[in-house]
Amino acid sequence: MRFRRRIAAVVAITAVLGVAACSGSSSGGGDKSAKSITVWTTDTLPDRVAKTKAILAGFTKQSGIQVKLVGVAEDQFNQILASSAAAGTLPDVMGSLSLGFIQTLAGNDFVDTDANAAVVKSLGESTFSQRALQLTKEGDKQLAVPSDSWAQLLLYRKDLFDKAGLPAPKTYSDIMAAAKALNTKGMAGFVGATKPGDAFTEQTFEEIALANGCQVVDKSGKVTFDSSNCVNAMKFYGDLIKNYSVPGGQDVDTTRAAYFAGKSAMLIWSTFILDEMAGLRNDALPSCPQCKSDPAFLAKNSGAVTAIQGPDTSKPAAFGEVTSWTIIRDKATDSAKKFVEYMLNDGYQDWTAIAPEGKFPVRAGTQDQPTKFVDNWKQLPVGVDKKAPLSKFYSPEVLKILSAGPDAFDQWGISEGQGKLIGAMSGELPVAGAVAKVTSGSTDAAAAVKEATQSIESIQKSQK
Repeated sequence: MRFRRRIAAVVAITAVLGVAACSGSSSGGGDKSAKSITVWTTDTLPDRVAKTKAILAGFTKQSGIQVKLVGVAEDQFNQILASSAAAGTLPDVMGSLSLGFIQTLAGNDFVDTDANAAVVKSLGESTFSQRALQLTKEGDKQLAVPSDSWAQLLLYRKDLFDKAGLPAPKTYSDIMAAAKALNTKGMAGFVGATKPGDAFTEQTFEEIALANGCQVVDKSGKVTFDSSNCVNAMKFYGDLIKNYSVPGGQDVDTTRAAYFAGKSAMLIWSTFILDEMAGLRNDALPSCPQCKSDPAFLAKNSGAVTAIQGPDTSKPAAFGEVTSWTIIRDKATDSAKKFVEYMLNDGYQDWTAIAPEGKFPVRAGTQDQPTKFVDNWKQLPVGVDKKAPLSKFYSPEVLKILSAGPDAFDQWGISEGQGKLIGAMSGELPVAGAVAKVTSGSTDAAAAVKEATQSIESIQKSQK
C-alpha cells in the first residue's frame, strides 16, 4: 500500500457531471468512444473527492464525456476488485493506484498496456520521470501512466535532538542511540506501526528493511526474506519498539497521535502528514503542550530523513511510492485515453493541488514547457481548513526531500521485476504479521522471518 489516510469502507461517489452521468461506463468490448466512463479512485477523503469532482467537471466540459466516479478504500481494494471482476463491472479507468495495486491488476490481465503506452507517447515520454516510467513497466509493457509520488519519512524532534547533541537519525545506530537517550517518562524514543493485517505496518517496516539491504525476492524469483539482512532488520525494529516505544499495538492513527501529542521523539509516516503537522487540518491537529500557543510548533521543530542505512549494506535506501492511472482492458478505450491524458495535462495542476505534500508531479512539464508542473507545484498552498505554502513551516532541507521525486525510491520486488508477487502479498500481508509477533515479544526475529518467508513462498506458488 502506498500510505495515505484511508476510510474503512468502500465509498460510492457518483459525480453527476451531466444528464448521462448515472448511466455508467460502456460494456466490455463495446463503444471505444463512449460518452460515459466509470473511474475508480482510492482518494476517498471528502475534501479530495470534492476537488476531484471539480476536475472531472472540467474534463466533461472539454470532451463531452460524462464520468461516474467511484471511491474504493485501499484496504478494500482487492476484495472489491475480485467481486467486480466476477460481476463484469470493472471500470474503464482506475487512479491513485500504488505500484502494488498496479501489479495486482497486471497479474490478473486487467490492464490495457497498449492504451497506457499510447497515453505516455502522446504526452511525451521525455516529460516523465524516467524512474517513474521504469517502476510502472514490466519489460516493454506500460502497466500504468505514472502521475505523482510521495516519500516515506523518518520524522524527528530536531529541537530535542539538538538539545541532546544527537545527530540526525540516518543510520540504525543513530536511531537506536537517539531512542535510548530521549526515551523518558512521558516521552517515547520512537513510535512505529506494529498491527498485523495492516498495510501501514508492512510499509513502515519496509523502510527499515530496505535500509539494511533486505529484499523479499531477487531477480530470479527466489524468495530471499530469510536472509540475515532481513533477520537483522526485524530484530532492530523489534528492539526499537519493545524498548523505546509506546505500549500497545500501533497503527496509522495512533502513531501520528503520539507524535502530535509530543509523546514521541521519532515517527515513521508519509509526506501526507506535513499539512496536518503544520496545524492546517482541523480533524488532525497537533496537541503537544507547545502546540497550544503555536499550532505549527512541531512543523517548525521537526527534521526529516528519507534514506536510512543499516549495518549490513554499503548504501542508504529510501521507501517511496509512485501512484498512477491505468486503463482497463476491453472497456471504452478511446474515452479512457482522453480522460487520462486530461488528468496528466489540463487537469494535472489541479490534481497535484489536491494534496501537494503527497502529490509531487512525476511529469515535470510539457514538451514546450519542460518544468511547468514542477514549478507550479512549488507555489501550491497545502492544508484543508487553513491554507499556506509548506515553505512557511518547513526548512529548505525538508522541502528538498519532497521535491526529489521518485528517483531515489525503492520498493520490494519492483526493481527485481517481481512485482506480481508483491501485488499478491498485499492481500495477505505476511510481513506485517511477522512485525506484530516480534514487537509484541511473542517470537524472535529469526522465527518470525522464517514463518513469513514460508508464507511468501506459498503465495508465490499459488500464482503458478
